[in-house]
Amino acid sequence: MTKALLTCGVLAGPLYMAVYLGQAFTRPGFDITRHPASVLSNGDLGWIQVANFLVCGALSIAAAIGMRRALRTSRGGTWGPILIGLLGVGMLLAAFFTADPVDGFPPGTPLGPPTTITTIGLLHFVTALIGFSGWIAASFVFARRFAALGQPAWALFSTATGALFLVAFLGTAAAVAPVMGLVVAVALAWAWLSATSAKLMTEAAAA
Repeated sequence: MTKALLTCGVLAGPLYMAVYLGQAFTRPGFDITRHPASVLSNGDLGWIQVANFLVCGALSIAAAIGMRRALRTSRGGTWGPILIGLLGVGMLLAAFFTADPVDGFPPGTPLGPPTTITTIGLLHFVTALIGFSGWIAASFVFARRFAALGQPAWALFSTATGALFLVAFLGTAAAVAPVMGLVVAVALAWAWLSATSAKLMTEAAAA
C-alpha cells in the first residue's frame, strides 16, 4: 500500500505537465509566456484542465498519505506529508474555483489584465496560495530532513526548489516577474515531488 501511494506522487508531476503543455501548445489563443495555467479551465475545453487539477490533486493527497506511512515518526514525518496534502487540497479546490479569463484568453476576452475580479476568481487565487504555500514549505521541511541525514545533494535540491518557487510565485503575483518563471518553478517542483516520492519508496522497500 505504501508503495502504491508513493507511486501516485511519482506520477502526479509528469501527468500534470503533460496535460498542461499539451493544452498550452494546442489551444487557440493561449500563450505560455503570458497566460497562467489556471486560465485553461475556461472555454469549451476548460474541463480538461479542471480534470487535471482534480486527478493530480488526488494523486498528491495519496502521495502525502504514502509519505506519512513511509516516514512515520522519523524527522519530517509529520509536517512534510501534511504540507504535501495541503498542495493536493489546494489543487482540488482550484478545480472548483476557476481563474478569471485574462489577456485575450479564451478568445474574445479583452486584452490586458482584467478590470474586475470575480469572487470565484479571487477564491482561485486563495486556493493557489494554499497549495503553493504547502508545496514550498514542504520542500524546506524535507531539506532539513535530508541535511540531518547527511544527504547534502538532496538537501540542496529541496532548498533550491522551495526558494525558486517562492521567488517565482511572489514575483508573478506582484506582476513584476514573467509567467514563464512560474512555469519553470512549477515544473521543478513537480520533478522534486516525483523524485522525493521515488526516494522514499526505495527507502521503504529497503527497510
